Parts: sequence; C-alpha cells; structure tokens
Amino acid sequence: MEDLRKYIAEMIGTFALVLIGCGSAVIAGEYIDFVGISFAFGLTVLAMVYAIGHISGCHINPAITVSLLVAKKIKSKDAAAYIIAQCLGAIIAAAIIYLILSGQSGFSNEALNLGQNGYGSLSPAGYSMVACFIAEVVLTALFLFVIFGSTSKNAPKDFAGISIGFSLVLIHLIGIPITGTSVNPARSLGPAVFVGGEAFSQLWLFIAAPIIGGVIAAVVWRYVFNNE
Repeated sequence: MEDLRKYIAEMIGTFALVLIGCGSAVIAGEYIDFVGISFAFGLTVLAMVYAIGHISGCHINPAITVSLLVAKKIKSKDAAAYIIAQCLGAIIAAAIIYLILSGQSGFSNEALNLGQNGYGSLSPAGYSMVACFIAEVVLTALFLFVIFGSTSKNAPKDFAGISIGFSLVLIHLIGIPITGTSVNPARSLGPAVFVGGEAFSQLWLFIAAPIIGGVIAAVVWRYVFNNE
C-alpha cells in the first residue's frame, strides 16, 4: 500500500501540473499572458511539493525521476512505476482540458491547442529545432541542479518547495517563447497525445532533451557537489 500511495501521488501531482499549467495557457492565456502562465506552472509545483513531497518526493516529471535514478536516490522499480504514473496523470489532465475546451462556443479540432510544445513552425517564436533542443537540455539541467541543491542535507529545511517552484517560474519566463517550455516529458506527452499530427511527431525532442539535461545535472551534482 505504501508503494501504491507513492505512485498515485505522482499521478495526481502530474495531473495537477498539466491541468493547471497547460490549462492556464489555453483557457486563461489571453487574460494572464505568459508571466501568469509561468507562475501557474511554478506555483503548482510549489503546492505539490508540500502536498505530496512527504509521500512520493514529488517528482511529477520523468526527467526528475531519471535524474534521481542516475544519482542513485531512487530504486529502478520505483522509477519505472513513477514514470508510468506521471504519464497517466498528464494524459488524463490533457483529456480534461480537451473536454472543457470542447464546451466553448466555436470550438474546433482543426486548430486544437492543449498547450503542446513544439519547435520550428510550432515554436511560439519560431525557434529552430537545434535552438529548442539546447534550451530544453540547459533549462532542465538548471532545474535539476536547483532540486539537488534544495533537497541536499545541508540546505535550509522545509524551504525546498519555494526554491523549486520559483525556479520553474523563472525557467518558464525564458522558455515559453522558445518551446512553450517542457523540461518535463510527461507534461509534453499529455497534450501531444490528443493534438496528434506534427505536435506528436516532435514529441521526441521533449522526451530526449529534458532527460539528457536531468542526467547532466545528476552527474555534475554527484561528482562535483555531493559531499553526503
């Protein structure tokens, strides 16, 4: 039951992140702009850290789970179950957003927007595939570096959620014009499943780049900064 609680917590946490983060972009984006969207993602993570951090560690992101696996902070069995739970949560959240949007007057599947990430023609500001790949790797590495530092033994206690949440706000402030900001394969998977087409064909970048960034952060932290 303890393991099951952890997996369900990861699913709920990822569900909340995608529902509120992507939902804020496609439902409230014209009212709150990309600054508001950035805070929606970051504050959701902050809230979830305190809500489920004591249950599962609040990864709610496969890149974080893989990074912690590389750093030997989670068992492979748990890592696999976490990633499955995270992806399920993201897909369910995207389905809820789709159902809500479908109830709006004038809704059409032709130009469906569920907050999917993209490069090239799908990049919000038209950035190339290479630029988007670099951005996702670097931003994810920075995000994981904050996570490792904030949760380390010598860090101030009970403040990890604040630094992690606000670091995600900052990452979105720079990342939204580039890719829409992923740094989270599950967050990208959910919308892409329903949008399909080119958004789904570009999904590989938003799986590979965040995981690479997470692995880089894990290696740097483990061999350079870890004194535990």
